[in-house]
This record gives sequence, C-alpha cells and structure tokens, in this order.
Amino acid sequence: AKQVKHYTKEPVYKFSFENVYCNFEVFVDDIPVYKNFRNPSSGSAFDINPYIFKSGTHKLTYKMYPVGKVEGDNTYNILLDYSYLKFTLKSYDLKNESADDIVYQEYVTPVTTTQDQYGNKTEKFIATGKDYYEGSFTFEAQVPYELKAFNNAQDLRKIDPKVLEAKLVKEYNVFKNIYQNKEYDNIAKISFDKLKSEFISTYEVKEEIKKGWDGFIGGLSDTTLEMQPIENYKMVFFADGKLVALMQTTQDNRLRGNTALWGKLQQDGKTRVFIANDYFFIPEGETEFKVY
Repeated sequence: AKQVKHYTKEPVYKFSFENVYCNFEVFVDDIPVYKNFRNPSSGSAFDINPYIFKSGTHKLTYKMYPVGKVEGDNTYNILLDYSYLKFTLKSYDLKNESADDIVYQEYVTPVTTTQDQYGNKTEKFIATGKDYYEGSFTFEAQVPYELKAFNNAQDLRKIDPKVLEAKLVKEYNVFKNIYQNKEYDNIAKISFDKLKSEFISTYEVKEEIKKGWDGFIGGLSDTTLEMQPIENYKMVFFADGKLVALMQTTQDNRLRGNTALWGKLQQDGKTRVFIANDYFFIPEGETEFKVY
C-alpha cells in the first residue's frame, strides 16, 4: 500500500470486445492479458493497466482458434466465414467515475470482399477455413505512473533451450511445493513484485489490497488443494524473450492458455482448478530466476 501513489486523474484503460465463433488469446506488448476458450460468441471487457508499464505506444496481439464442440450445435475445427473479433479501446477515470468512458479506437479482424455479377458484395473472414489466425495493432496509452517490472531482464532466447528448460522445470517444482505446503510467507515473497505493480497501476487503496491478497490465497488455503505434476507442457517465451513459462499443451478449455503450475480442489461438490500464472525472468548480470 505504501508503494501506491494517487493522482488528480487516475485513468484505467480497457478493451471491450465481441467475439463470434472463435476462441482467442490477447497479449499486450507480448504479455498474456486475456483469454476466452469457454464462450464461442460473447462480449465483455478487460482492463489492461497492469500490463501498461509507462505512457506511449503499445501493441495488442490476438490469436484466434476454432471453437471446437459447441453445446447444442456442431463441432467446428476451422474458423468460419463469419468468425470475427472486435476490440474497442476505452478509458475511465477513477477520480471522475460519473463521466462517460473515453473511446479511442476500434479494430475489427480483416475480411475479404467478393462481388458477384450483379454487384452483390460478400464479406468473409480473411482466415476462413484455417485453424489459426494471428493479428495485431498498436494503440496509445497515457498513464501517470511508471513501473520497472522486468525491464532489466535478459533475453532468455539466447540461453541454450535445453539448459533453460531444465532450470525452469526445477523452479516450477520448487514453486509447486511452496503452494502445496501453503508456505504463505514464501508465496508473499514470490508474488510481491507482480502484485505491487498491479496495485500501483490500478491505484488501489489499502482495503482493496487486503481484499486482493485474501482472494489470492483463498484457493491456496483450501485443504483439498492438490497441486499437479509439472507435465504436458511446452516452453514459451513472452515479452520479446524477457519472460519464459511452461505452458500447458492440453485442449481442455478450463486449462488452455495457462501455465503448467496448477492444482485441483473440491468446492461445492465440484472439482475446481487453481492456476498460478507465474512467468520467469533473469535480470542482467544475474543467473537466478525472478518471478513476474
């Protein structure tokens, strides 16, 4: 709470979205921000301040996938003529919550247009028939804070991948044991910098920070929590090589797009999942991982 500063204006940036017959992941400056593998067609919004480390030009990248089996419908293993994503960048001011959102820009996935002999035009998603599509666009954001995050990190792509992966698997198993054994002091230590950046970027007051921490450890304190083996993963780089993680390779929509550090717990007679989306970096001049 002592790290958080307050300002006369406290802008919070968000993207509202619409998706039609596609699953998707969103990255800001190559950092995972949002994913949707549960709703083939929906609309909502997600805040991006925790991924905006300073004012300037930023990049949103999206990755689109077929929706697979749709309840009460067919199975779709390709992207369709009418699959699309639409993003709208907005902001609101925490110091003036009665004001309307400011709308900056809209982006819709590209289409191809054909015209028949009668002049009738037909639009189709540019990746119709494919099982993957990726696109991106830039946007501007002006924030009053500046976060260090992992700006002094090495480019981990320059390290022998076999050596890096072995080192990462070892670290994941250390973390798995920390979570399984409910070592709250160690959990606080490994989570502190990331949570600090999040709370600074969202201008949180002490009471909300306490709620955030309590919510974070809520699942971990469950006596039924059983952390799962570190397996069925692939090593993936983020933030232009500054971050690395072991990402799950499963097609289970509850787990896709998450790291291999996860557990199962029982709540309300159902099996739930706890996922720790921790990413790792190594500062310049150092050899050991730090967590983001």
